[in-house]
Amino acid sequence: MDEIEKPEFSPQKLGWGSDVAAQMLRNLGIKYIALNPGASYRGLHDSLVNYLGNRDPQMLLCLHEDHVISIAHGYAKASDEMMASVLHSNVGLFHGLMGIYNAWCDRMPILILGATGPVVPEKRRPWIDWIHTSKDQGAVLRNFSKWDDEPRSMHGIVQSFLRANQIAMTKPSAPVYICLDAGLQEEALTESVEIPSVARFAPAKDPSPSQDQLQEAVQLLSNAKKPLILMGRVSRSSAGWEERIRLAQSLGASVLTSIRERSAFPTDHPLHVAHPFFWLTAQAKEAVSSADCILSLDWPDLNGTLEQTFSDVTKFSGKMIHVSLDSVLHNGWSMDYFALSPVDLQIASGVDQFVSNLLPFIENSTQAKKQTPSLLKQPANLSYSKNANQEISPHDIEVALAKVRGEELFTLAHVTIGWVGDAYHFRDPLDFLGHDGGAGLAAGPGITVGAALALKDTKRIVVSVLGDGDFVQGVSALWTAAHYKLPALFIISNNRSNFNDEIHQQTVAKHRDRPVANRWIGQRIDDPCIDIAALAKAQGVMSEGPVTDLSDLENALRRGLDAVRAGQPFLIDVHVKPEYASAPLSRGK
Repeated sequence: MDEIEKPEFSPQKLGWGSDVAAQMLRNLGIKYIALNPGASYRGLHDSLVNYLGNRDPQMLLCLHEDHVISIAHGYAKASDEMMASVLHSNVGLFHGLMGIYNAWCDRMPILILGATGPVVPEKRRPWIDWIHTSKDQGAVLRNFSKWDDEPRSMHGIVQSFLRANQIAMTKPSAPVYICLDAGLQEEALTESVEIPSVARFAPAKDPSPSQDQLQEAVQLLSNAKKPLILMGRVSRSSAGWEERIRLAQSLGASVLTSIRERSAFPTDHPLHVAHPFFWLTAQAKEAVSSADCILSLDWPDLNGTLEQTFSDVTKFSGKMIHVSLDSVLHNGWSMDYFALSPVDLQIASGVDQFVSNLLPFIENSTQAKKQTPSLLKQPANLSYSKNANQEISPHDIEVALAKVRGEELFTLAHVTIGWVGDAYHFRDPLDFLGHDGGAGLAAGPGITVGAALALKDTKRIVVSVLGDGDFVQGVSALWTAAHYKLPALFIISNNRSNFNDEIHQQTVAKHRDRPVANRWIGQRIDDPCIDIAALAKAQGVMSEGPVTDLSDLENALRRGLDAVRAGQPFLIDVHVKPEYASAPLSRGK
């Protein structure tokens, strides 16, 4: 990738406002910057190429601002590092807003650079610069970003980048936005600019629990006969992964994980008592209802979990411990803080810090040592659906993928809403990256490309299972994968429908005593059926499909994986039944 888009380059002196911004990106250790070109940041573009030589960071050209953000989102999910993105003036920002909201809900850091102006009116070209200049662009995304700024001087640019990095990377992480004045970017330096050491402006470390909080948590957990751990937003750290396993084993606690969040605990561990879920399964509800003490490790929508189990959340009589820093981000605009849950012990701490501090107390407990279970892994369900020979079901893709994986290291960057999780187990913090955060379509392809970028020099194979609706809205993200030779396997679970909304229309029809048979109207993506394999080929990505025969599904996956191992992106279009193996929750009945 280092040889792609390599410019003719000779070292340049720091001479322009945009050079200062570019230098700050390098000093902050930003390796990549995704963009869709725009005249509002032409100064910065020149600095990235002719001042930095298009290295550290290297530019990734995208065909839509949606992908500019979603690629950076996926990169952060896979690496725990921040990428930069650039959005042209106000119009590019408007395009990128959905992706920013996804990353916000997913608590992922992105350094987003925007542009406006020139702010000085006499520098504006007639018409175009006026409609691309707006006051306080940060107001457009302030409700779902962690911080924003619009620096007005060279010194202000330095301060802005230092603060942006510090705020975005301090937990809970979230996107930050810096809007650069087009005029300031193209202003020549008239005096030297002092750029201090980044090390002295590092992000804050996650806080740890107090001794009083630890002692109270130990008491509540040690007294519990049926403790349950809800593992939510946790780190990618291998040490953190192992410590969570030790904690669960020492307590003899049941564990639940969500398919909305990243891989947090081995799903074939005997203490993992239900498959990772979007909505609570019968086994998960049983685990919640029988628990006498629940430990929530930054579990989003804690009250929603209780609501799916009890008709009245006050009927949960056990103790609740909630460890999270998330309230730092809560505001009056976005409801992604969810309903308040009854909590007996609220701890504002990093999850890894809490578990590390708690573990010695629990492991030294005689009672805990007696509860350590025998470690027998849960078997995977590798059975295809009953009528798979006639028509492939969405769950059959999961089964086939589990069969061809073997002992190879895969990273699932995305899965569909109907994913079951009983066939394909997660055994490592990088086995699964979670969902897209804000449930916005078009994110899956870009997130997959970003994950492939982050993991391109590792032994891991990046795989995504995407719905057809998500894919067709984000298809042009694949061009970036093809252009920069980013290997990933895109599997399209193609039911030729906006099927989630078919379920909603069915619910409304039943409630109003109207024909359920009409639920498909205005929902089916058919007649003509979209040639998804051709869409991929049009972006320069090898593809095949539609695969409609179960006998060819595993072979198609093997052919795709061979291409990915050879360093190429590959897409497989799999036609599946319009159904969900794991039904989503719908309002009403």
